[in-house]
Amino acid sequence: MTWYQYDIEAIVQRYAQGYFLMAEDTGDSLGWYSSQQRTLIPLDDRFRYPRSLQRVLNQNRFSVAIDRAFSEVVDGCADRDTTWISSELKVIYQELHRAGYAHSFETWQGDELAGGILGIIVGGAFIGESMFYRIPDGSKVAMVKLVERLRDRQFVLFDAQMMNPHLARFGAYIVSNREYRKLLQRAAEIRPSLL
Repeated sequence: MTWYQYDIEAIVQRYAQGYFLMAEDTGDSLGWYSSQQRTLIPLDDRFRYPRSLQRVLNQNRFSVAIDRAFSEVVDGCADRDTTWISSELKVIYQELHRAGYAHSFETWQGDELAGGILGIIVGGAFIGESMFYRIPDGSKVAMVKLVERLRDRQFVLFDAQMMNPHLARFGAYIVSNREYRKLLQRAAEIRPSLL
């Protein structure tokens, strides 16, 4: 039996209700947040990406892996001037990972981690927590390959939480919190596997 410092099932239940965890900029306090709008990455033909990225994909410079370097991806996502991924949240991600809920979708160039996306799976929902890259285009290729994987495995939604210009280039769109919760309910009825 695995012992957890946190109530993992309660945390997953909160994500299933449309909340997400964030630390304050100081990193001292961790809290649950929700928003009036959510940003989704389309899993249908609305998904798009720049033509220049197609050239990168055609070159096959990157390979993909899941959970090969989970801790490294968490650290990479947290390694920025202002981060909401505190040391406590890192521990929670590790426990969610051990319980089979948190995953890293990675790109590699040879033996070097190029980039990755950190996410939590709740039923047929992939809730993207953060992404990073070390090699240019590493996270962009991860995004394209992750969308392909989620489509293939019949996931209902890919939640990116908050809109930014980078996500908009992939066709990201905004839904109301009410619509988002409806999609989450639908996602909770299925159990596809990312792996």
